[in-house]
Amino acid sequence: MGRFIKISLLIFYSFTVFSHSLLPVKTIPPPYAFQIALLKYNGGGDWYSNLETSLPNLIKFCNDNLKTNINPEQAIVEVGSQEIFNYPFVHMTGHGNVIFSTQEAENLRTYLLGGGFLHISDNYGMDQFVRTQMKKVFPELDFIELPFNHPIYHQKFNFDKGLPKIHEHDDKAPKGYGLIFNGRLVCFYDVECDLGDGWESFEVHKDSEETRQKALKMGTNIISYAFTLKN
Repeated sequence: MGRFIKISLLIFYSFTVFSHSLLPVKTIPPPYAFQIALLKYNGGGDWYSNLETSLPNLIKFCNDNLKTNINPEQAIVEVGSQEIFNYPFVHMTGHGNVIFSTQEAENLRTYLLGGGFLHISDNYGMDQFVRTQMKKVFPELDFIELPFNHPIYHQKFNFDKGLPKIHEHDDKAPKGYGLIFNGRLVCFYDVECDLGDGWESFEVHKDSEETRQKALKMGTNIISYAFTLKN
C-alpha cells in the first residue's frame, strides 16, 4: 500500500492528460491528484475539533494558489487503518489526550517511513500527550525545533520569523518542531500557534482576515514542502 504514497508524490504537479491518438481530442478535467486526511485517534482527545471547515479551506487555498488538484473533500482515517496509505498527507489536531496502541504506532511508523507526511497542530492541550505517543512511533527520535531558514518556511510564501501566531494560548512564541528520519522530515508539529484554527472559516473564531491569511499561507507551505521532495 505504501507504493500509493510514492505514486502520489510523483504525480503531485502532473495536471495534463496525455493522449496517444493522432486525432484531436476534447480536453477534459483530470481526476484529483490525491486526497488528504484528518487523523482519527483514541484516548478521548477531540481529533474532530476543527472538522467542519479547517482542512477544506486549506485545500481550496492550495488549489487556488499552488494550482494543485487536491480533492476538495477531506478524508478521515484511523491511525491503525491500512487506509492511511492512500493519503500521502495526514493532519492531526485536538486539545486533549492521545493514545496509540502498539499496532497503531507501528502502522503510523510504516506509513511515515514509506513516504507519508504527518502535520500535527496543537489546538491547545495536546502537547504532553502527543509527544509521548510519537515516542512510541519513533523511539529513537526527538522533536527538534526547526530553524527559521528551514525550507518549510520558504516555499510559496516566506516566513522569515518562523510560524505566525494565530491564537495566544499561553502567550508564548509559536514553535515549529520536526521529526527527522535519515535526513527526511516526516512530521511537522506546530505548538503555541494553532494553524488549524486559523484555517477555519471566519465565523468560527472571528479571526481577522490578516490572521487567517497567515495561517493559510503557512499551511500551504507545509503542503508544498511535503510534496516537492525538498526534504
